[in-house]
Amino acid sequence: MTMARPLLLVIDDEAAVLSIVRRVGEHQGFEVVTCADGRQALPLAEARRPDLVMVDLRMPDVNGLDIVRALRGAGVTAMIVLMTGFGSIDSAVEAVKLGAADYLTKPFDMVRLIDMFTRVREETERRARLMAVDRDVADRVEFAGMIGRSVIMQEVFDLIRRLAPHLRTALVYGETGTGKELVARALHECGPRKTKRFVAVNCSAVVETLFESELFGHVRGAFTGATDHKAGLFETADGGTLFLDEIGELPVALQAKLLRVLESGEVQRVGSLQPVQTDVKVVCATNRDLGVEAAAGRFRSDLLYRLNVVQISLPALRERREDIPYLTAAFLREFGQRFGKTFSGLALPAARRLADAPWPGNIRQLRNVLERACILADGPIITEPAIHASLRQSSARAGQDEADDADQALSSLERQHIMKVIAETGGNKARAARQLGLSRRALYRRLERYGLSQPDHRRSLADEPV
Repeated sequence: MTMARPLLLVIDDEAAVLSIVRRVGEHQGFEVVTCADGRQALPLAEARRPDLVMVDLRMPDVNGLDIVRALRGAGVTAMIVLMTGFGSIDSAVEAVKLGAADYLTKPFDMVRLIDMFTRVREETERRARLMAVDRDVADRVEFAGMIGRSVIMQEVFDLIRRLAPHLRTALVYGETGTGKELVARALHECGPRKTKRFVAVNCSAVVETLFESELFGHVRGAFTGATDHKAGLFETADGGTLFLDEIGELPVALQAKLLRVLESGEVQRVGSLQPVQTDVKVVCATNRDLGVEAAAGRFRSDLLYRLNVVQISLPALRERREDIPYLTAAFLREFGQRFGKTFSGLALPAARRLADAPWPGNIRQLRNVLERACILADGPIITEPAIHASLRQSSARAGQDEADDADQALSSLERQHIMKVIAETGGNKARAARQLGLSRRALYRRLERYGLSQPDHRRSLADEPV
């Protein structure tokens, strides 16, 4: 494997020192860049990203320790060695505290100088080899856009390979952020329908009153606003794959219609009496326990049995921590290309922080954390402080999302309760308001908030499932 020569930056105001270090460094296999002005050192180091920096402690314009501070503050990860003609234990201790790796006195001990060059060169070559191995391993453990070297993920990959050519329906279980859509796409790409369309819809993002039209389509005049014929997602995905994410959010009334489509392949547009034959592979995904939902009456048992012929369960990231380095390597490549940067890896403390994090948001959270860290990174090595700051921001956002989810769940329960009471009172708003313990004005505000105040909705409230 051919490797680029490691880069040495020498900062010293003495031309003789620059000449000696250049000659020895080049002989030891380094590319050498010299700088006689300490004020120019930082922009030069940021531009060239050296592997080794040798800095004179005392120069006319700037102190060597100040240069070390500036280099570390700018995120320069190179090994730093101070040089001086005035040996000082105090200066050596201060240099080490600031991040310098060694301390050389002038005139140089040539044996020690060559030994230092040898150690730095071998460490640089070792890192390059590890990076190449990591890239190769990442390539070999990638399957259909997913990455996993762990036994549990290799079993998932094998299951997808065996099932994809034959299945018509599948149910994918997994926590939020585990990659359920990637599994659905893999089932599509590895099967005979790969040249046809893959259509995805998140059931939790569709307005409830538009569900039927979205899935099955409608004809002109079927309802207010239906100004033209529209094909639903089943017709759009005909011959290919339809992915229904968060299937547990599908209204109960539509679950029966979905079951009929799965069993017969016939789709009936809203407002039409003419069925349309379709041929669609349906992959559904959920982060809920549909068995529990079915027992509570929120999900049809017969639909669950129909979907659950093939079940694929994705593990949480905390259950496959050995995959984190490979996921990290892939994300660093992706973000490096996107941001026009070169990332060689993570500092060891940063890697440990990723390995130990709880990851409630799974792979999606890992990706977001690394994206933030890469945006802020000044050098090729992602440091532990960058990961720590990104994780802290991610955890704060996750906490807000959890609160938002709780508010959304409460709103959903309130909406269902209001619908139930209105249905029980035969659509009488005054009676419903009294039963709910609300003023009529407060009830109307809630009806408007939950999209129940339109004329079409008012007419059909008593018929809505509760």
